[in-house]
Amino acid sequence: MKKTYRTEDEKRQLIHRLNRISGQVEGIKRMIEDDRYCDDILTQLSAIDKAVKSLSSLILEKHLYSCIKKEVAEGNLEVVDEVMQLFRRYSS
Repeated sequence: MKKTYRTEDEKRQLIHRLNRISGQVEGIKRMIEDDRYCDDILTQLSAIDKAVKSLSSLILEKHLYSCIKKEVAEGNLEVVDEVMQLFRRYSS
């Protein structure tokens, strides 16, 4: 299994973002239980969508500048296929 090693600070920042997203999801559950107006719930869902996309972009950038860069420097050009698959998956 491949691994990406992150500094403790990087892990802390990523976990912080995930905890915020988790809190937003819990908030939406409460909104549904409280019969909140659909528009309010959709607004919160949009905020979650943006937060997840932002986190994905951050992790993708780190992946390109660390993992992929290292593999290419070591002569492993097969990772270009991996990058292309990532972009296809990420853009859909």
